[in-house]
Amino acid sequence: MAALFTGKVLMANRERDEVETERELGWALENKVLLLYFGSGQCPRCQRFSPLLKDFFLRLTDEFYVERASQLVLVYVSRDETEEQQSAFLKTMPKRWLAVPFGDAFKRELELRFAVSEVPVVVVLKPNGEVIVGNAVEEIQRMGPACFRNWQEAAELVDRNFLLAEDFDDWARRSITDPIRRLKYKLDKKTEAKNKERNEEGEESS
Repeated sequence: MAALFTGKVLMANRERDEVETERELGWALENKVLLLYFGSGQCPRCQRFSPLLKDFFLRLTDEFYVERASQLVLVYVSRDETEEQQSAFLKTMPKRWLAVPFGDAFKRELELRFAVSEVPVVVVLKPNGEVIVGNAVEEIQRMGPACFRNWQEAAELVDRNFLLAEDFDDWARRSITDPIRRLKYKLDKKTEAKNKERNEEGEESS
């Protein structure tokens, strides 16, 4: 996936840090499903869709909803008219988002490559850059986080260990004593190991 961004610069959301070296981009994008979000903070359709996308992304990556973040990364490709508008929009979005810097000619390259004429558009890509979904806006609106299962299978990611938001609901209903039980189990195992060591020492001395 880093090949798509070779020689390019991505910005970390809310920070001035640039993700630009091949190693940094490889670490940020490797073995992940990539979403390219073409949008604008001023576009009425985007204003309706962006909160859904934000919730979608958080339910798959935020520790409040999931035990382990899904292998998902999002790059915002802005159609905002000014850098201030882009910055203001990104401040309302998740910190994990990356963005093409405002005014970067690479934005136009991406629009042409993925035939983006109107926004919002969410292009879903495999780690190797192949397109999974040309525009997933409707799918995200209809299915929510559940559609990530399909993308993950299509992307053939190495690690399939993830927990969706709906799974979190089941997790939340578990007994509050579960952590105590796990702790007791660990303590019991330690006690058992110590007793075993003492028995072995006793046998050796006898």
